[in-house]
Amino acid sequence: MSEQIIEVKHLSKSFGDHEVLRDVDFTVAPGDVTSIIGASGSGKSTLLRCINLLEKPSSGEILFHGQPIIGHGVNPCQYRAKVGMCFQSFNLFNNMTVLENCMTGPVKVLKKSKAEAEKTALQFLEKVGMAPYINAKPRQLSGGQKQRVAIARALSMQPEVLLFDEPTSALDPQMVGEVLSVMRQLAKEGLTMIVVTHEMAFAKDVSNHVVYMADGVICEEGTPADIFENPKDPKTVEFLQRFTNR
Repeated sequence: MSEQIIEVKHLSKSFGDHEVLRDVDFTVAPGDVTSIIGASGSGKSTLLRCINLLEKPSSGEILFHGQPIIGHGVNPCQYRAKVGMCFQSFNLFNNMTVLENCMTGPVKVLKKSKAEAEKTALQFLEKVGMAPYINAKPRQLSGGQKQRVAIARALSMQPEVLLFDEPTSALDPQMVGEVLSVMRQLAKEGLTMIVVTHEMAFAKDVSNHVVYMADGVICEEGTPADIFENPKDPKTVEFLQRFTNR
């Protein structure tokens, strides 16, 4: 019934007396590539973690296809199979091979057979350019390779939405490009993505929706042209002046 995949309504999150998110409203439509930008500490990653149910919001609600997901008997593992996440620090299982990392979720959560899970995993490892490394352990990989495996692992769950929490910030500069090119390709293919990022070129060129956050609130949102070429909020203007020559 709802045209939006995800709707965030009046979301707030506090840690003790520290209010990290305040009355956040946010929607994601199918095929959207939403980039969330802002200074460190503005609440971007906490918003993503609330959407993925890794943090429990203090108040407000989150709807997935119009259905509330907070405190309504929702199984977080089943929900995360549809709304996957790639972390800044990769979060791979170090005792498993690349292939095993990508198979374990589909087998354990989606109850796929090992043969089916392997076929799906190989397909996505091929897509991210990591098929030659299926027998490697994470410690044998570069940061960029680990992040591409993490993306393949998330894709192996065949999610409807993929969340990225600063996926390039732990990488050496030369490895950033290889991860961003995978993400650009996924965007071209129509995957719905929410990306917390400091990569302004990605936000400007690949997104269709940009959200600027500061001090736990959404100050401004719109198309990349709205935000990068004609920002209205003084905080947005000040933030972007660090990244542009305007």
